Amino acid sequence: MQKSALQARLLTEGLAFGESPRWHDGRLWICNWGTGEIIAVDAAGNRQIMLTVPAVLPYSIDWLPDGRLLVVSGREGLLLRQETDGTLVTHADLRDLSKSPWNEIVVDGRGNIYVNGGGPEPAPGEHFGPGTIVLITPDGTVRQVAEDIAFANGMAVTPDNRTLIVAESHARRLTAFDIGEDGSLSKRRVWADLVSDHPDGICVDAEGCVWYADVPNRCCVRVREDGAKVDRVEVDRGCFACMLGGADGRTLFILAAQWRGFEHMVSDARTGQVLSVAVASPGTGWPSYSSGTR
Repeated sequence: MQKSALQARLLTEGLAFGESPRWHDGRLWICNWGTGEIIAVDAAGNRQIMLTVPAVLPYSIDWLPDGRLLVVSGREGLLLRQETDGTLVTHADLRDLSKSPWNEIVVDGRGNIYVNGGGPEPAPGEHFGPGTIVLITPDGTVRQVAEDIAFANGMAVTPDNRTLIVAESHARRLTAFDIGEDGSLSKRRVWADLVSDHPDGICVDAEGCVWYADVPNRCCVRVREDGAKVDRVEVDRGCFACMLGGADGRTLFILAAQWRGFEHMVSDARTGQVLSVAVASPGTGWPSYSSGTR
């Protein structure tokens, strides 16, 4: 594996835990876990609180095709939708599917919503049980479409809307599913065996590679479908998520923070940073760097 010759630069700091980054309307939107804030950061590092939600962690965001914001309120088991007047309403209730927290969301190009997490209660002494993926279709139908995900984390959909990729952090792999015409998932397979890495947030680039953030290894890595790791950006703290964005989609944004264990995720520490590095291949697929259209 080649180490990237480009070094990430600091864009902004003083966050709690940045998660679920999305490039939207010319800015990077971030869930600032531990605060309930959803913030937007511009190219100069200026940030604005866009919304405060009734959740501490986990919560994640994406947009419907009509431009309305969706927020996964993980511990409450609700998918919320922001109306045009700014109010939050329930878009889908996931509590009947699981009492465990929900985590990440991605909306594909057809308006299908995928949310992961949930699943059975964790075993004694464990933080998480096996995760699931649920589908919320444009007509509002909610159903589970995958199970036994080893700590479900970041998700992305390829630009043809035919493949969903999910990070299985505890299995140290990226897993792919075919997406059916009805949004169902099938043909589960290992997309990339990451050996000793722990993928967290992910995004797809135009060359068909995936960038993934890695907390314990303090890096972001670009990997091909065969598992070949072709680029790497190292930082001085855990990398929780990454997103391709910027004017031409060729800026990799990295959300990083000091990791002190699950029991210290909510604290007064503000070690969260947004870093950026120029890369050769632009973002594509969903969540999309061109999501300013929605």
